[in-house]
Amino acid sequence: MSAPPPPFAARVVPLPKPAEVDRDTLARTLWGEARGEGVPGMTAIAAVVLNRALASARRVACGQSALWWGGPSVASVCRAPWQFSCWNVGDPNRVALLALAPDAASLLPARTIADAALDGRAGDPTAGSDHYHARGTKPAWARGRRPLVTIGRHLFYRLGP
Repeated sequence: MSAPPPPFAARVVPLPKPAEVDRDTLARTLWGEARGEGVPGMTAIAAVVLNRALASARRVACGQSALWWGGPSVASVCRAPWQFSCWNVGDPNRVALLALAPDAASLLPARTIADAALDGRAGDPTAGSDHYHARGTKPAWARGRRPLVTIGRHLFYRLGP
């Protein structure tokens, strides 16, 4: 008989190996959500996406359904309805990000950051955040909550498990 797994085993679940669609979708999400924020801002948004994917992956590993924000794949988190505004139908960023060629020069910084995040080289400057909003806005879900960190023009929160 083998030893029981340690109590933290369900928390240590790797993401599925990212496919090219995950890399491309994450890069386009970073471009659409934070292209004006530079490397720190795009890295922070990538961390939020990965934190959401990991939270869903842990649930799926335990036999539960993925969280409402999508997952466990990175592409499904980015494209979950009403989660990242750049993917919302009618958002002008969506039209612009879908029109970008995969090798477009303006997409290269976001692609580089997406690759680093998916390969585990980017770290998490958000302290485990799974939500964020732009400074100057106050979504209903943020009322009564304190942000964990502020990076550029975005405030970051942890709401999920």
